[in-house]
Amino acid sequence: MAMKATARFMRMSPSKGRELANLIKGKPVEDAFAILKLSKKRASLPIRKVLTSAVSNVQNDPEIREQKDRVETADLYVKTAYVDSGPTLHRIRHRAMGRIYRIRKRTSHITVELALIKEKD
Repeated sequence: MAMKATARFMRMSPSKGRELANLIKGKPVEDAFAILKLSKKRASLPIRKVLTSAVSNVQNDPEIREQKDRVETADLYVKTAYVDSGPTLHRIRHRAMGRIYRIRKRTSHITVELALIKEKD
């Protein structure tokens, strides 16, 4: 049983978010939190928030609650984590001799999926 959480239309470049998503993929949740907390990249905060939301989704799921009293974070691992590109906001910047440069403000959709460690084996 895997639970996931998503954050859509986040104002960060997908390529910068993918670096961190690939770092935490397949790791236990506690290790993933440590990696994101120690990272100096700006994308670590939104990914950490999505990871926190996914953990709370697992703990509040009624199907999992029937099997166990409470799911600990030590029992979970990051099954998948990926960052897709969202819509790009196009802006312009005026330049010399009547030219225009485009400014692309990229957005991304973050998805983190968790599973129980015993299902991994």
